[in-house]
Amino acid sequence: MGITDTSHRPDGAVGKQGAPRRRADAERNITAILDAALVCFTEQPQASMAAIARTAGVGRVTLYTHFPSREVLLEAVLDHTITQAGAAIETAAPDEGPAVDALGRLLRISWRVLDRHRRLFELAQRELDPAVLRRHHDQAMGHVEQLLVRGRQEGAFRTDLPLSWLVTTVYSLLHAAAADVTAGHLSQDTAADVLEATLLPALRSP
Repeated sequence: MGITDTSHRPDGAVGKQGAPRRRADAERNITAILDAALVCFTEQPQASMAAIARTAGVGRVTLYTHFPSREVLLEAVLDHTITQAGAAIETAAPDEGPAVDALGRLLRISWRVLDRHRRLFELAQRELDPAVLRRHHDQAMGHVEQLLVRGRQEGAFRTDLPLSWLVTTVYSLLHAAAADVTAGHLSQDTAADVLEATLLPALRSP
């Protein structure tokens, strides 16, 4: 009896080839869903899961298989966006030059990222627990914390207040600026200047 040829089975994916193919399909679906959700959440914050599935070109069953609730999907989109923003933040060269100058560059780049995805972050603020939202920002705020530590060592940033409070101040004012731009209380063109003019003096050693 000869060796059985399984390369042309009707299922099209057998043996060792089946699992990698399914994983690749799943990864493509996840990417499509995240991209579609970012567009939907930005253009229509109250977009339904069904609308997101249609935009992604997948069925609702597929969507719910990967993201069982709107909250889980929103968290995933937020995390995906912040991770992508990490590359932009690196262009601020936070390890180069005096900490004060580096923080100024970091604030401006961080504002550009936040402003670009302002509607997504506003939606996340409304629908996610504040502790969960802050946790997703820990990666970006880690750069701020490292700069504050370095600035303290250089004698540039204040040491009379807890480090965690200084980080919270930066985080809070970035989001406050986004809210004021949306409300029309702050010009989008001057927001980065206002943030830098407010935060750097507040962080400097008295």
